[in-house]
Amino acid sequence: MTAHERSPLLVELCVEELPPKALKTLGEAFATTLAEQLRAQGLVEADAAVTPYASPRRLAVHIAGVRAKAPDQPVRTKLMPVGVGLDADGRPTPALLKKLAALGVATDDPAALVARLVRQPDGKAEALFWDSVAPGATLADGLQKALEETLRRLPIPKVMTYQLADGWSNVHFVRPAHALVALHGAEVVPVQALGLRAGRHTHGHRFEAARDPIELPHADAYAEALARDGAVIASFEARRAEIRRQLEEAAARVGGGCRPIDDEALLDEVTALVERPNVLVCQFDPAFLEVPQECLILTMKANQKYFPLLDADGRLTHRFLVVSNVTPADPSAVVAGNERVVRPRLADAKFFYDQDRKRPLASRVEGLAKVVYHRELGTQGERVERVGAIARAIAQRLGGGELLRLADRAARLAKADLLTDMVGEFPELQGTMGRYYALHDGEDARVAEAIEDHYRPRFAGDALPRGEVGLVLALADKLETLAGLFGIGQLPSGDKDPYALRRHALGVVRMLIERDLPLALPDLLDDAVAAFGERLRDPRAALADFIYDRLAVLLREQGYTAHEVEAVLALRPPQLAQVPRRLQAVRAFAALPEAPALAAANKRVGNILRKATQAVAPQVEPARLVEPAERALHEALLQVQPQADAAFEAGDYTESLRRLASLKGPVDAFFDGVMVNADDPVLRANRLGLLALLQRAMNRVADLARLAA
Repeated sequence: MTAHERSPLLVELCVEELPPKALKTLGEAFATTLAEQLRAQGLVEADAAVTPYASPRRLAVHIAGVRAKAPDQPVRTKLMPVGVGLDADGRPTPALLKKLAALGVATDDPAALVARLVRQPDGKAEALFWDSVAPGATLADGLQKALEETLRRLPIPKVMTYQLADGWSNVHFVRPAHALVALHGAEVVPVQALGLRAGRHTHGHRFEAARDPIELPHADAYAEALARDGAVIASFEARRAEIRRQLEEAAARVGGGCRPIDDEALLDEVTALVERPNVLVCQFDPAFLEVPQECLILTMKANQKYFPLLDADGRLTHRFLVVSNVTPADPSAVVAGNERVVRPRLADAKFFYDQDRKRPLASRVEGLAKVVYHRELGTQGERVERVGAIARAIAQRLGGGELLRLADRAARLAKADLLTDMVGEFPELQGTMGRYYALHDGEDARVAEAIEDHYRPRFAGDALPRGEVGLVLALADKLETLAGLFGIGQLPSGDKDPYALRRHALGVVRMLIERDLPLALPDLLDDAVAAFGERLRDPRAALADFIYDRLAVLLREQGYTAHEVEAVLALRPPQLAQVPRRLQAVRAFAALPEAPALAAANKRVGNILRKATQAVAPQVEPARLVEPAERALHEALLQVQPQADAAFEAGDYTESLRRLASLKGPVDAFFDGVMVNADDPVLRANRLGLLALLQRAMNRVADLARLAA
């Protein structure tokens, strides 16, 4: 094969079973990094097709159109300034000859050397350069280098150390490797890795391969040969799609509108556990359905990697789907084995549920005083008291009455399920089990719902609490966490956020905005800090900054421009629920023809007022307005400001800004015809007061100066 010919390249590492939760990431990293390394050496074009493969026992990549040798590359090397490299007669100096000799250039013909030198400006002087050609990398050398770098960069969760067959050499890798394949077309590329020499033999399914090892005749034969002779679907995505297809097909066979539970993470994990999937239908004793379905679903998914089947109404059925890695002619033994394994798991869940219900949820509250929450913030019992105080304050701000009573009760019970057996076994069920146990105890349904919902939103895009009681409790819980941890200096740093404070802040923002709550953020922070008494350093300023920052990120993600967001949030509107309406008003204002000039004028006003030697009060003495333009601006303000303010107070921010747009003419005339910084200090102070009045009128909805180009 000539250097200019191209063929597909296949590289595969056969290993022992890889960690399933890391397999997808490992497979993608192996393929993309190897391709990038070859591309950097000129062996692969930028648009070459790269196909990753990953199964429990292999990482592989197929790259189309790989060169046997990269093209040679011209290289221009800077030598030295002309005055240093050539003497007065133009002959090479000893320094130049030494430099060229170090580059491997023959120096026995000085005249020929001078003729080949390139003179080129280099800063203020002229320098000598030498042109040469760097030979392109061969595939053998380039792949060896690329493979070593790829293995070094793999995001391995935990490295193993194992011995090679010689009994002396140690290798560090995610799992022991047993074979290396490197095929360029039909030819083996002589590379090495992890103590292995590359060949053309791979291994298929542990139990169902038609032959072992499998000889690969060509790089393009990989996936087909593994499927035919090895009983392996090598592609992670193809295997995942096949599992999804079989799950849906099996559910359809069960009938009754059944569907497998939708869980992308579980699907990824199961895809990483099998090489040739075979979905089977199993069942358990319907008597277990007396246990809350969340418990049964979690134990089947977390412990057994099963797919529970839901009916058309989303209720759990007594059937579940197993993704087996074997395909026997008679699957009954596999089905029976899985049914036998799941029974004690479900029995444990039923036992926990029955035992927990023997004690009322309220009886567990006292025990929270013995559970440490944080060494600087006390116990869970103390935390319950703080969350209760914040919840009562919020409920009072929202009207008090029955909401206050229910929120107080929900706050008292919200953390009690942490001491139940079920939550001890499955922490993911905190809140959920609290709801079930509260209902069993005869608590108000709104209280029970709030116990479950007060953890919401748990993640980006999660649903908010359903009812008003849950909303109050969720706000109180997140504000207590934020205030407490900020108050002891436990702030997020870079990408580290061990207490998920960004998520808590975003939850507060979403609840205030999406539920349009008439609550002022400063009041909420006051309530949260007050609940801690003298325990904290005052975190309110830093916490407010943090929450407004989270809000800014959210708004930009929703499509608002940086200028729009900065204009609104520069004023720190206390009620976050107003922010979307203010943003819409700013966007509508920016579309008006008067907007650019008014934004620029507003910026100019701000600059003038900032440079004033003392604070300027927004007030004017009409009798001291001597220029026609300043009288006209004052009269326009007197007419427009009440209209704009009335619209603002009514919450119609768009109309408020639209009214202010009529000030463009008087503002332009003022700056064209009036000298603000007059020599007369009385005139100057009055004109500054007029500008301060203008700025106050224009910047109630947003800081319009932020819209200036």
